[in-house]
Amino acid sequence: MEFKRVVVLTGAGISAESGIRTFRDQNGLWEDHPVEDVATPEGFQRNPNLVYQFYNMRRAQLLDASVVPNAAHQILAEFEAEHIARGGHFTLITQNVDNLHQRAGNQRIIAMHGQLQSALCSVSGLSIPWTNDLTAEHHCQCCETPSSLRPDIVWFGEVPYQLDDCFEVVSKADLFVSIGTSGKVYPAAGFMQVAQESGAETVELNLEKTSSAFDQGYYGPATEVVVDFFSRLMQR
Repeated sequence: MEFKRVVVLTGAGISAESGIRTFRDQNGLWEDHPVEDVATPEGFQRNPNLVYQFYNMRRAQLLDASVVPNAAHQILAEFEAEHIARGGHFTLITQNVDNLHQRAGNQRIIAMHGQLQSALCSVSGLSIPWTNDLTAEHHCQCCETPSSLRPDIVWFGEVPYQLDDCFEVVSKADLFVSIGTSGKVYPAAGFMQVAQESGAETVELNLEKTSSAFDQGYYGPATEVVVDFFSRLMQR
């Protein structure tokens, strides 16, 4: 086995061909809203109804029959199953909050920025499954006095989920693959350097090059470059 410990980092680019819009555009807007209004704790305090509505629309999109895992999601699930069956280690770290990796069949996932299809208790911090609209009228069942719920999304200024676990698996990887991410949002943007410092081979699969620091880079639609790379990897 050429690589035993494989870590994959995915961003919005892998889901674009499934019809999931990238939240943040070139002007720094999230679906036409300033980031400060819909992706910060302060924005939620100022206008919770706007934030609830924003994520309700994103969550509803996942229920659209046309939004399904694409070939790039599917090849990652196939690779994980085969790699583990051969005695390897695999971790998928995703910055995405959709559920397409889960639906494709990946098992070892760290959703570091949270998930649309869960809600978060504002007091206990407990995540609970949630597929319908979420409003200020909804409360948890985990506290003695039911507490309010918020979208289970890691906003700017908050610490990503399982961050220590992310750095641990990246530091132990012998292959690190970055897929469809701009490489500008930290701490995920620092994973490649950690992997290289630990001796891993680093690969970028993206629409266009974001850094010349990767050992390898392949560019084009995810359904082409991701499928090609992991298909070749499985044939070795």
